[in-house]
Amino acid sequence: MPTLGKVYLIGAGPGAQDLMTLRGARLLAQADVVLHDALVTAEMLELCPQAEKILVGKRCGQLSSAQQFINKQLVDHAHKAAVVVRLKGGDPMLFGRADEELRALEEAGIEVEVVPGITTALAAAATTKQPLTKRGVSRSVAFFTSSTAPDEREQDAIPDSDTLVQYMGGREAIATAQRLLDGGRRPDTPVVVIENVSRADQHIRRMTIAAMAHGLGEAHGPVLVMIGDAMQTRSHQQLESRISDAIQQQLRA
Repeated sequence: MPTLGKVYLIGAGPGAQDLMTLRGARLLAQADVVLHDALVTAEMLELCPQAEKILVGKRCGQLSSAQQFINKQLVDHAHKAAVVVRLKGGDPMLFGRADEELRALEEAGIEVEVVPGITTALAAAATTKQPLTKRGVSRSVAFFTSSTAPDEREQDAIPDSDTLVQYMGGREAIATAQRLLDGGRRPDTPVVVIENVSRADQHIRRMTIAAMAHGLGEAHGPVLVMIGDAMQTRSHQQLESRISDAIQQQLRA
């Protein structure tokens, strides 16, 4: 009976290569095959030059690999290669469809290990210097998304939490803002929107729920939306924001 390989579900973090964990980078350097998401950056794949790289991206509104096909690919490659890596943006265990892949591998009798990564919300809080919790202001945080499986209806309930972090929130901004307003959130509640967190083309915008209700415009990468009074800007952040906006306007001119 042939020896089966081992599969590692590795979190690539938000995008920047140096935010990958040491364990993740070490395993990438040993990988025979790497099946990676569409959001995994090219610089991240530089960590595994020896490996066969297979794109199994799942991106909203674009052609993507069906989850069942990804599961089969993982099982098939584990029968041929010693070290198989499934490289996912952020952390595998948060909005990463890890449950389906773990079950498929376990049912096939294949050894699997999960290597955590920095989830985008934590990287966004760090890059904006905006803590998700704050004494006397926010003592609870909820991560949520409105995206669901193709055969399931969209979830429209908003979690009840002091600070809200919506993954893949760009397309849902108007609907999310309206639901928050309908649920009693103040129109002037602060919102921080981060596109392409940790990458060279990262873009940060600050607004309110009332402004978010008019939409966020076209995005050129993954969008994370952080909402709540913990997002209130400090005085020096307001100056930084004005400088950043002025630079952005000059670049567009």
